[in-house]
Amino acid sequence: MRSIFFVYFMLSLWLYAMPQAIIEEIRKSGISKKDVSIYIKETGNGGKVVASLNAGKTRTPASVIKVLTTYAAILKLGFDYRWPTKFYTTGTLKQGVLKGDLLIKGFGDPSLNDRDLEDIVASIRAKGIRSITGNIVIDRSYFKVGTKNTSGFDKHIYSAYNAMPDAMMFNERVSTVCVTPNKKSVYKKNADGSYKVVNQLKYVNKPCKGRYSWPGVKITHSQSTPTVILKGSISKRCGKRNVCNVLTKPYKSFYYALKEKLRAKGVKVSGTLRLQKIPKNAKDLLTYYSDSLEKIVSKTAKKSNNLYARHLLLLLGAKVYGAPATLQKGRDAVAKILRSKGALGHGTLMVDNGSGLSRIAKMTAKNLADMYDNAYDRYGSRWMKTLSIAGVDGTIKRRFRHTVVKNRAWMKTGTVRRVKNIGGYVKNKAGKLYTVVILVNSTRARYHGAKLQNEIIKWLVKTTAKPTRRSSIRILKTSKAVSPKSKASKNNVKNVFSQLEPKFPEYNRESLIERYYVQVGSFAEMPEKQYLQKIEALKLRYSVRNTGKYRVLIGAYSDENDARIVLKMVRQDINAGAFIVKL
Repeated sequence: MRSIFFVYFMLSLWLYAMPQAIIEEIRKSGISKKDVSIYIKETGNGGKVVASLNAGKTRTPASVIKVLTTYAAILKLGFDYRWPTKFYTTGTLKQGVLKGDLLIKGFGDPSLNDRDLEDIVASIRAKGIRSITGNIVIDRSYFKVGTKNTSGFDKHIYSAYNAMPDAMMFNERVSTVCVTPNKKSVYKKNADGSYKVVNQLKYVNKPCKGRYSWPGVKITHSQSTPTVILKGSISKRCGKRNVCNVLTKPYKSFYYALKEKLRAKGVKVSGTLRLQKIPKNAKDLLTYYSDSLEKIVSKTAKKSNNLYARHLLLLLGAKVYGAPATLQKGRDAVAKILRSKGALGHGTLMVDNGSGLSRIAKMTAKNLADMYDNAYDRYGSRWMKTLSIAGVDGTIKRRFRHTVVKNRAWMKTGTVRRVKNIGGYVKNKAGKLYTVVILVNSTRARYHGAKLQNEIIKWLVKTTAKPTRRSSIRILKTSKAVSPKSKASKNNVKNVFSQLEPKFPEYNRESLIERYYVQVGSFAEMPEKQYLQKIEALKLRYSVRNTGKYRVLIGAYSDENDARIVLKMVRQDINAGAFIVKL
C-alpha cells in the first residue's frame, strides 16, 4: 500500500513539476513565486498539465475576468443574438402627423451610437411619420442601475473606461468636443443640449508639441448642466483634437441627437423628453437591432471594453432572473450559466461587475483555465477569434507584433495597479495548442510581470511537441449493454449500459434512432489510452470523433432522460464538466 502511495505521489510531482525554463524566467523577473499563478496545459478537458504554480490561489483578475462574462453570454444567448431597441407610438397617425408620443424602450444595447440614427430615422420616415405633436418618451427601466455617470474607480473619473451602464445607452456615454486649432473651431460632435462647452482657448503660432499640443480641459458641475471648459494655449499648427469625456446621461444625449436627426430629415418634433415606462396602450412601431453578439463580445474582449462587459452581465441578469436587471442578478446569472455548462471549476470566484474594473473581483488561474477549456471544447476557433490575436489586434497587437508569438496566441489581458494578468491559448510552432493562464499580483507586476509573461509565452511557442493526428472518425471500443430504463435505476447509475451492434466499423448518423450523447471531453490531440480506460471501466460504449478536435462521446440515446442518468455518472467518476449534446 505504501509503495503504491509513493508511486502516486512521485507521479503527481512529475505531472505538475514546473519546467526549468519557467523557473528561470521567474527568478530573472525578481517577482516572488508567491505572487505568481501559472497554469499551462494541453487544450481541452483531460489535456496534460505542463506547468502549475499557485493555480488554486485567489487573485485579483482585472480584465481577464471579462471572458467569463462574454462566454456566459454566448452560452445563454448564442453568437447570433442581437440587442433590440424598440419604438412605439401613442395616438393616431394621419396624413404624416403623429398626434401622440414617440416612445423608445432601451434593452441595454451598449453599441448604439450616432451612426445608427440614420437607419433609425429612415425607418421612422418609412412608417409615414413627418411630424410628431407629442413627446419623445424613453423607458430605461430594463436596468436598475442608479444614476451615476462614472464608476469613480480611479482618479480619471471622466475617462471612457469608467462609464456606468444604462438601459438606454448611446455613444458609450462619451461626449465628444471637437477642436480644430488651425480653424479656431470648437464644436460638439453631436447635437446634445445636456452639457455646455465654454471655449477659453488661446491660439498661438508655436510648434504643435508639449504644452501647446493639446487643449487644457476642466469640467464643472456647479450648475445643473455639466460644463466643459477649454483653456490654455494651443498651437494653430495642430490638427483636429477630439476631447472625449463621460459627463452626462446617455438617454439625454440620445434624445437630443435623435431629435436633431429627425429635424434634419424633415420630421418635426413638437414635444420634449419624458422618462417613463411604456404604457399598455402603446402600439409597436419598429425594432432596431444591434450587431451580433459575436461582434460585441469580440469588441468586449479585444478592446477590453468595460462598459460592454457591464452590459453583458446585466443582460444575463435580466434573462435569467427577470427584469429589471441588477448587479447581483448579473453576478448570480454568470455563475449559474457557467456552472450549468460545467465551465465553472472549483475555487473562489467573485465576478463583481463583470468587467474586472474592481478590487473585490476574485478568481484563480485554475478557474480561468477550466473555462477556457470548456469554451474551446464547445466552440473551438470561433470562440478563440473573439479574443485578441497576438500581433494582429486588440490589447496584444503591439505587445507581440515583432515576436515569434505573432498569430500564435489568442489572449485576454488584465491590468490594474499591482496586477498584470493574461490568459488564453498559445499554439507552438508544431501546431500543438495549449491553454495558458499567468496571473501576477505584485508591486512589480506592471513591467516585470508583463516581461515574465512574454518570455513564458515565447518559450511555449518555440517548443516542438506535435499534435497527434488520427483518422477523422474512429470507434474505439464497444460494450454490449442494456437500456438504462429497463435494467437500472437512477440510484444505481454505475450499472447503466447502452445497446450497440457488436461490429460498427463506420459511424452512420442516419442509421441511428438515438440522438443524445454525453460529451466527456474534447482534446487537441487523440486522448490517451488511460483516459479512455476510465470509460471502459464503467462499461459504457463511446466514440472519438475528429472534427478539428477530438471529441469523446458516450451514447447515443433516444431519450434525453437516459442520457442524463449517464451524465450524472460521468460527472462523478470522469469529468465534472461533461455535458449533453444533441446530434
